[in-house]
Order: sequence, then C-alpha cells, then structure tokens
Amino acid sequence: MPCTVALLLSVLWLLLASLAATVNGTEQKAGCKSKCGNIDIPYPFGIGRQCSMEKWTNINCNTTFSPPKPFIATSNLEIVHISGFEVRIKNVPATSCYSQSGALVEDFSLLNFNFYGTPYTFSTKNKLTILGCDTNAMSGSANYSSGCISLCEKRENLMNSSCPGIGCCQTSIPKRLKEFYVILGSIYNYTNVWSFDPCGAAFLGEQDMYTFKASDFFNIRSSLIDIPIVLNFAVGNQTCKEAKDNSGTIVCTENSDCYDSVDDIGYICNCSTGYKGNPYLNKGCQDVNECEDGNNPCEGICINSEGSYKCSCPDDSYGDGRRDGSGCTKKNKKIPVLQLSLGLGGGIVVLLLGGSGLFHSLKKRQVSKLNQKYFQQNGGLLLKQNIASHEGGVESTKIYTAKELKLATNNFDRSQILGQGGYGTVYKGTLPDLSIVAIKKSKIFDESQLGQFINEVAILTQLNHRNVVKLMGCCLETEIPLLVYEFVSNGTLYHHLHENSDEHSSVSWEDRLRIAAETAEAIAYLHSAASTPIIHRDVKSANILLDSNFTAKVADFGASKLNPSDQTQIDTLVQGTMGYLDPEYFHTSQLTEKSDVYSFGVVLAELLTAKKPLCFERSQERNLATHFILSMKENNLFQILEAGLVNEKNTVQVQALAKLAKRCLSLKGETRPSMKEVAAELDRLRGFVKQTRTKHSSGKTMSVECDLYAIPSGSYSTDGTSGLYSMEKQMLRSMNFPR
Repeated sequence: MPCTVALLLSVLWLLLASLAATVNGTEQKAGCKSKCGNIDIPYPFGIGRQCSMEKWTNINCNTTFSPPKPFIATSNLEIVHISGFEVRIKNVPATSCYSQSGALVEDFSLLNFNFYGTPYTFSTKNKLTILGCDTNAMSGSANYSSGCISLCEKRENLMNSSCPGIGCCQTSIPKRLKEFYVILGSIYNYTNVWSFDPCGAAFLGEQDMYTFKASDFFNIRSSLIDIPIVLNFAVGNQTCKEAKDNSGTIVCTENSDCYDSVDDIGYICNCSTGYKGNPYLNKGCQDVNECEDGNNPCEGICINSEGSYKCSCPDDSYGDGRRDGSGCTKKNKKIPVLQLSLGLGGGIVVLLLGGSGLFHSLKKRQVSKLNQKYFQQNGGLLLKQNIASHEGGVESTKIYTAKELKLATNNFDRSQILGQGGYGTVYKGTLPDLSIVAIKKSKIFDESQLGQFINEVAILTQLNHRNVVKLMGCCLETEIPLLVYEFVSNGTLYHHLHENSDEHSSVSWEDRLRIAAETAEAIAYLHSAASTPIIHRDVKSANILLDSNFTAKVADFGASKLNPSDQTQIDTLVQGTMGYLDPEYFHTSQLTEKSDVYSFGVVLAELLTAKKPLCFERSQERNLATHFILSMKENNLFQILEAGLVNEKNTVQVQALAKLAKRCLSLKGETRPSMKEVAAELDRLRGFVKQTRTKHSSGKTMSVECDLYAIPSGSYSTDGTSGLYSMEKQMLRSMNFPR
C-alpha cells in the first residue's frame, strides 16, 4: 500500500510538472533541458534520447565549448537555430587556395551532405553560391545537378552586393533535396588573378543572409561559416491523411493541426488558431487570451473563450465590436429589428434554395474556363497548327484533356508515382482503353520558351525508333503542361546495374552489349536521322529504360535541346547529371553532339564495371570516368571490371568495348567518335565471332582465331610522361575529387 501511494504521488508530480512547464511557456518535456548554451531546444528535439522524439532529433549538447554548442545526433552538424519546422545549421564551405605559381596550398574542394534516412531536407531558401575570379563548381545529387562559373579580371570590377555576377554566381536548388555535394575547380589555378584573389569557394546557404564582399577572398572560410544552411524538418514519411488512414495515430496533440510538409515528405504540427505553445507536447497548445493582448482585437467589449474570443458593443452602440470590422457606432435612432430580421431571413431562404445549383454550375464553368485559359496560355492552338504542318498530321499527336489524365492517375495519387528526378515527377496512368502510359509532370515551365516547347513537342511526337521512348502526346489544360509517354515496364538500366539485391548485377554480358548497341543507335538517330537533330543532354543509365525483354529505350528529354542543322555548338546554361557531364561542355558552356558521346562513354564504363558514376564510398577515384581512363592507361582494366563478367569467350569483346569507352571519354570533344561511328562499332562488335568453325580436310573441325577490327587508341597525345594533354590534366583534376 505505501508503495502504491508513492507511485501515485510520483505520477501526479510528473503531471503537475508537465502542466507547469507548459503554462510557464517551456517547450520541452518535463525534466529535460530546454537550452544548450544560447540555443533553445524545443520538443520534438531534445538533449538526450529520452528527451527527443526520435534518434535524428536527439541533440548532442557539447559542453567542451563555452558556451556549450548543440549538434544533430552524433554528427558534426552544429545547430544555430531551431524554429517551427526549420533547423539552421552552421555552414561548411568548400574552398581552394593557390600559391602565386598555381600550386594548391589549401584544398577542401569537396563538400558532401547526405540526409537520406533522416527527417531533414534542404530548404529552397538556400542557394548554391560560388565565389572567386577563377572558380567553377558543380553540385548535385543522384537526380539533380547544377553549377556555374565565376570569373573576373580586375579587383576594380568587384562590387559589394548580394551576388553581382562578377566574382560571385548563384544557382537554385530543387524541392525535396536530401543529398547535396559540390566539386570545386579552377581553370587557370588563379595564376591570372592571384594578386587580388588567391582563393575560391562554393557553399550552400540561406540566400538572404549573404552579401558579397571582395574582402571575403582573403578570409574565405571564416567569412562564410556564419551563413546558415536551412533544413526543413518533418515527422515520418507520410502525409497527414496517410498517417491517419494507415496507422490511425498522429503525433500532433490536442488543439493543434496537421499540415503536409513543404516538401511533400512527412508532416508537421502547428497549434490551432487561438492557441500557442508546442503542438508535439501533451497540453502543449494553450489558449491565447486575446483580450489581455496589448493589441486587443475588440473596439468594444472583449470576452475570451477557449481558442477564441468574442467582441460586442455596449447597449448604447451597435456593430460587431471588432477593430478590423464595423466597430461600435453610437445609436441615434431605433433600428426596425423585426423588419430587418424578416427581410434578411427571406433573402437567406432564397439564396439557399437557388444557391446550391448555381454554385455547382458556376464551379463547372470556372473549371472549364480555367482549362481553356491554360490551353491557350500553353500554346494549344500553336501546337495544333505546328503538328498539322508535320508529316503525319494531328492524328500522330494526341492532345489529352486534364480530366482524362486525372482519371488515369487517380487524381495524381502518390501511389502512382513511378519516379522523381530533377525535372519533375512521372506517374503511371491507365487510359480508358486500358493502355498504360507514363505521365510526366514537370516542376517548372518557362513561358518565355513557349514557342520552342511547342516546336519540340511537335517534333518529338514524330520520332519513330524502337529504342526511343515514344512521346504519345501532351495535356495543355494544366498550369504546367503534362507529357504522356509510352510505359516501359522493367525499370532502368541503373536499377539493374546498381540496385539489384544480389552481389552481382543480373544483366548478362550479351544483354549489356545489346543494350549498349541499341542505346547508341537511338542516340545516333536523334543526332542525325530525326528531322531536326536533337542533343539529349542527359544520357545516363537512369534514362535508359528496359522492357520485359531487356530491350533498351532512351527516355527523358526534359533537358534536350534541338540542334538546328546549321549549328555545331549551342550556347546554353550547363545542365546534366554529375558523373556523366562532359567536362568540355562544363568548362565552356558550349553544347555539342559530342557531349552526348561523353555521357554515353560513362554508361559503357558502368556496363563494364557495374560501378556508379559518382561514389563517395570509393577511397580513391570517386569519379568513374577518371578512374576508368587512368586504369586503362595503367593496363589495370581487368582489376576494375565487375567480378565474373569476363570469361574465355568474351575477353576480346570486353577489351574492345573498353577501348571504345575510352575514346568516348576523351576530354577533347573533337577526338571523340560520333554516335553514328559508335553505333557502327558496337554493331560490328555484336556480330564478332571469336571462333569460326571450318571443316578440315581430314573431316575434323578446328577453331581459327579471327582478329577483331582495330579500334584507334589515339584519343590522347603523349607528352613523354603522363600521356595526357595539359588541358586534359587540368580538366581531370577539376572533375575528380580530392585525395
């Protein structure tokens, strides 16, 4: 009995302590510290696992600093502020400094953040900023890449500004980004600008917090660490509806509301209107007494209520009593209350009777008008005229309605998502005729490029190649146009090479060779056989789809550029995927068909090694293209091939394919073969038979060795030591990671 009483008293004490903490405005669980040094730590974050919601909201308060500093879990990411669903952490810039002779004296040129498996994503309040007068940087993740080059010639040209474009450039990041890395490089190693700028830097940080100063060049790391990185925080990986439907439980407490996160990953809680406090704590959201507020919302009499308040006027006044309403006005004559009430009541009855039907009719008309507005705004009439002028006519391109595609995707339900990338989201859809399609919903649409978009849709729908994913049509009745492609059922080459659960990939050598040949034929077709040449600009294994027979189909023309036949180069913003990006294109911004050849060379290296194009887990060469070229030069090819790939029957073919990949990966575009040549060589390689069976005069059969066709290896000029062009040395180093 005494033990039971003691236990009850303990529970009562904890409840009172919790209530007292809430009343006193504390946003932490009872018995838990609400501060680490000068930083407030509100629940669901907490110092210690018992004080936090989950392991990634556990804060390590490092008391070796004075004052103590908070860090996320066991990481080295220092928190500088927590507010609502945002967490700001201290910056870690990538920097490189050079001597007057161009030698590296400080090399922190690799930056990598990875928040997979955590409740954090990068906020779009951040921007990638590149500083320096001879600096280039490429950033990205598995599905996103971006970058820019910052150049200047004189110190006098530099201006203190948010980011003037001289000595500083910026690019945005997409939503839902969980991984981010930067590779920092230089073209001339700062030898031309060293007197006033010996260093370059790249960092991700809150855009509004950075103002460029020329003095930053001489104190580059310390001047940037105070620019915070903003992280979005969310609970779980379900929407509010999914969390309620699937588990029936949600962490938002009473007097609070659930909101889907800004990144559509997980949800956040917030106190309901009329309450304040912490929505994650029991009784954490307490009533706000608006009547005690210094800015009393009532002009007349204020009466507080739970979660709300009521304003009224004194007996000698009339009105709603609100400062933002009609207020209170002194009565100067009697109001015919009965007549007014009867008039209002009659009017309301009439409105209720006729309003319902009218509302539905108006809503239907509004939707129809909005669809028509988007159709015209997105160039619907222009598209009809354009595709009618092409051979095949309008019938070759289907213009879908918004209603059709909503029905096909169950109103774009998340369960229908096939994949998400840097350019948008792809949904699986089932049309009324039961045919299955892939519907691409882009993230952004540049209205200034409307004419080009319409022209590209008209041309892409005319493409007819068995190894190119067919663009069936589009929908222009939505704010951002939707593209409808044929559905390819067996995933991507990337998935089969890198994400297979077995120790080795499931793609046989014969299939790899055929997939390479089919892909090369498709890209060569885009470059030369299509009515208007097309540069894909994002050739990668993730954009090579496979059907049930492992037939390759090149997909995703979100980054593609039409290449008028009278142009060999196109000036364009650098776009592509890190690890596949042509270094010459990256350094010059000149896009050519040979940029696709380089990217295809990386795909060939993937097929041979089953290694990812970019991997931070590799101890030395993290860039596959660089690693592959150097291994070929050092005669170490067989050490980097996928285990079990080579046998006595295919050794010559493997070596030939490796030589072809090396030619495609030449750092000078002019020395790379064309895709037509690559396709022809792969076709000959597939037809090569190592053993030719012939009849001997004795009646026995014998094997005759046939030499494979020669593949030139002159992609690199020798200089007596390394065998690389001096410019190629620089490009290799800038594209590779630090040691």
